[in-house]
Amino acid sequence: MKKYIILFVLMFSLLFSTNGTLAQSNPPADHGISENQSGGGAPIGGGLFILLGLGAAYGGKKIYDHRKSSLEE
Repeated sequence: MKKYIILFVLMFSLLFSTNGTLAQSNPPADHGISENQSGGGAPIGGGLFILLGLGAAYGGKKIYDHRKSSLEE
């Protein structure tokens, strides 16, 4: 039960730790400027590296467990 509580707290903290990384759009242009403004400041690859890292860790754990169980047999 303690393991599930620790896992829940970890997932909960990771879920809400990204609150400070929200993208904000550029401020409005000054009066009289008619140039095209650049797009929003949304980060494109921020979550991609986290997803790839977690996927690699999960795959590594699965391979490790499979090799460990093969050696025990």
